[in-house]
Amino acid sequence: MKDHRFKSYDPDQLLLLPPDMKDWLPENHLAWFVSDVVDQLDLSDIIREYGHLKGGRPGFHPLMMIKLLFYAYCVGVPSSRQIEKKTYEDVAFRVLAAGYHPDHSAIAKFRKRHMDDLRITFIEVLILAEQMGLVKMGHVALDGTKIKANASKHKAMSYGRMDQRIRELKAEVDALMARAQSTDEAEDKKYGKDKRGDELPSELAFKQSRIEKIQAAKAELEMRKQQESGRPENDDHDDPSGGSAASDAVPVKPDPKTQYNFTDPESRIMPDNASKSFEQAYNAQIAVDCDSQIILACGVCQSTNDKHQFIPLFEEIEANTGQIPDKTLADAGYYTAENVAFAARNWTEPLIAWKRTKHSEKPPDSPRGRIPHGAGPVERMRRRLQTLTGRRAYAKRKQSVEPAIGQIKEIRGFRRFLLRGLSNVQAEWSLICLTHNILKLWKSGRGLHSPA
Repeated sequence: MKDHRFKSYDPDQLLLLPPDMKDWLPENHLAWFVSDVVDQLDLSDIIREYGHLKGGRPGFHPLMMIKLLFYAYCVGVPSSRQIEKKTYEDVAFRVLAAGYHPDHSAIAKFRKRHMDDLRITFIEVLILAEQMGLVKMGHVALDGTKIKANASKHKAMSYGRMDQRIRELKAEVDALMARAQSTDEAEDKKYGKDKRGDELPSELAFKQSRIEKIQAAKAELEMRKQQESGRPENDDHDDPSGGSAASDAVPVKPDPKTQYNFTDPESRIMPDNASKSFEQAYNAQIAVDCDSQIILACGVCQSTNDKHQFIPLFEEIEANTGQIPDKTLADAGYYTAENVAFAARNWTEPLIAWKRTKHSEKPPDSPRGRIPHGAGPVERMRRRLQTLTGRRAYAKRKQSVEPAIGQIKEIRGFRRFLLRGLSNVQAEWSLICLTHNILKLWKSGRGLHSPA
């Protein structure tokens, strides 16, 4: 019986979907924009990799897989299992997959195989942004953020703990060996000496393997320390005094608190300012055009601070765009005299905070008079930052790069890398930044063919 107070509700009603999938989504939907962007990319290198395939079951087209991946990262669904699920449940994913349902293993395998190729497409999307007039290069801001590694900090061990744990495991191995020997002797008396005797109990094999892993980790930490100190591992040449330099040198050893993670050894324990805790993480870097929040350069490093990332990011901006920004903005984490001088030499005005200030702290009075003729790059920058014009320019940093990071971490929910190892997370971060730019292009409301 119909109730005229409500619209008809019949879950068993048969429906006919439109025959054209273009009618399944609104014209301005993000999925269509992602599809159009991917159609304009040069994917010949990726497609060429499948040229050797002849016969057999055909695979999924790379165009479809890339569209699925880009859209998934845009909407904060990077998990391959979730992407597979979405091709059944989400209309946009279903449209981009054209009715196919690639399983999660195929999606993960494709992503892993072509991650470096997808990393290159970052520049192609950036070129699209330039063509659409979204890259101004007036003010460019730099910042870094800690992104958790795909590894638990509880799977880490300090250098100081390693020797102690190796001794403990060796004692346990010795005890197991003694028990095994006692068992063998008892069985020999009872059954005769016909047992092979070379089988390792599973518990013994595990502990022996654990010792080897910890020893390898200990050696890795020592090698890192040698590289950081600039000393060769085997420095046994004779010194001028006639003695051996290696015999007289004090061995360089890591700090006892230095951590090694057994799940992702290339990740590092880093302070997370947001949670006020320490996390197993990487330091992700971006450089953003302040007018549009388009990411111009990105990278990932293992260092907890940012001061050594200024020059690499600046050089990548120039490499990616062929241009140099008028002004380069960065917080106090990037401040060094070398970075200021580098920027000044490269025809950009550096506006880098030289000290951390509290939000409630009153800015110093603007200096009076002209900048001294003989002032160096650091003094000139400091005086510039104390002027009203300089402070206004520097304020663009908080309005551009910090919101960009917030959009990636808060709105899209990307707080942990899926992949492991520095090279892999660098490629994954490029994919995150690439899809950030796609979202900016889409939200700009400009067509892909809009004039600059």
